[in-house]
Amino acid sequence: MSGTEPAAARPVRADARRNRDKLLAAARAAFAASPDAVTLDAVARAAGVGIGTLYRHFPTREALVEALYASELDEVVSSAPEFLARLEPAAALRAWMTRYAEFFKIKRGMSDTLRAGWASGSIATPATRERITAAIAVILSRGAESGSLRADVEPDTVTMMLLGVFLSTGAIDAPERIDQLLDLLVDALRPNPGPKT
Repeated sequence: MSGTEPAAARPVRADARRNRDKLLAAARAAFAASPDAVTLDAVARAAGVGIGTLYRHFPTREALVEALYASELDEVVSSAPEFLARLEPAAALRAWMTRYAEFFKIKRGMSDTLRAGWASGSIATPATRERITAAIAVILSRGAESGSLRADVEPDTVTMMLLGVFLSTGAIDAPERIDQLLDLLVDALRPNPGPKT
């Protein structure tokens, strides 16, 4: 092979993968706890690595935020079938909604960086809403098959309702309030037992 041909992609060393995972976990905790004051130095310290290690993995704040956002979105989407594997559909939907609320809270902490990155093109625009709606569709479909969730509600309607809860109530900062609202939403998605006699 000549010196001008690209080298095959090298596998990531185990310690490098661990450091990257620790950095993402530290960033997740930081953005969830204090969205206004997250510094790269603080993320590196919380991960137990030096700032140089952080910059090797994430050369800019935007790179860290983009990686964290993508990781969180992947986890939220993949958690839908995981919840369905161990819970009945209505309970799986409720558990998934809690996980989505956590994602939304972390996303809120990164929103300024995300918006600027999306506007400039330095951060790829993910198909977030489509992926979230697809995850909801999986749960609603299973619930409709079992008769535990309504079959006449579109997944996108549930997405809009969740966004409405998160954006309009400030419930992200009040866990007990978000629990109450999500419980009510799941109750609204259960089949109507019919009029009481």
